[in-house]
Amino acid sequence: MKQFRNMIYPYVGWLLVMVVVPMFMILLYAFTTAGNEVTTFRFTLDNFSRFLTDKVFIDVLKRSMIIAIATTVICVLLGYPIAYAIAKGNEKSGFFWVMLITLPTWINMLVRTYAWVGILQDDGLLNSILGLVGIGPFHMIHTTFAVVLGMVYNFIPFMILQIHSSLAKMDRSLIEAANDLGANPVQSFLKVTLPLSLPGVLSGITLVFLPAVSSFFIPKLLGGGQYVLVGNVIETQFLTSGDWNFGAAISLIMAVIIMISMWLTRKVDTDPAANGKGA
Repeated sequence: MKQFRNMIYPYVGWLLVMVVVPMFMILLYAFTTAGNEVTTFRFTLDNFSRFLTDKVFIDVLKRSMIIAIATTVICVLLGYPIAYAIAKGNEKSGFFWVMLITLPTWINMLVRTYAWVGILQDDGLLNSILGLVGIGPFHMIHTTFAVVLGMVYNFIPFMILQIHSSLAKMDRSLIEAANDLGANPVQSFLKVTLPLSLPGVLSGITLVFLPAVSSFFIPKLLGGGQYVLVGNVIETQFLTSGDWNFGAAISLIMAVIIMISMWLTRKVDTDPAANGKGA
């Protein structure tokens, strides 16, 4: 195995260049002021206090968290029954449905979101279909509904696949044992299936919440220019305002929030009382 040890060096180099150095630059920009020279840095906490004391930015952060939580909850409520139905079927049909769910992810997410712009417009496809049955038209584009719909559409495959993976690996004999002991289908689901599928649910929550809370082009396209989430603020600071220090500080704050979310998810996943192992 020693002859393969040198194969890790290209990966380490790529990791340093593509991950460690950019994160170090973000950290450096976040704690310094604009206009620093190469050999002289002026460190400050003003970038963080500006974000945490400005009501406008706090409202943007709250809105981002609410949208991300709503997206995650909807993905769980929709994704779990779909994953459960796929797992209950035979292997051949399950493969077909999994392929059907993953097929849209082969297309660039930006292109898929642009498609929803045309669907949700006042004279778009959805209103045209509703008009055929005498309903509408409704104003759906540039609303919270459009943003949440776009996020659910883009991120729900991650939820379904994670839950399906947990359900597919579940030992069916445990359900048979529960039935032999007198449990009805509801009790079997609550006592056996749901606890065993929780790792998949928690993984799906992580994969949906993290991109949803930091998304910037979905709210920009479906929410309009006035619908701003924290991802849009970061984009504006880097690409429009040119305030890289403030943008880096916001990015660091979001990174801390994301790491706390991941820690809480991992804590729930490893808690015996939460996943049914202590029952």
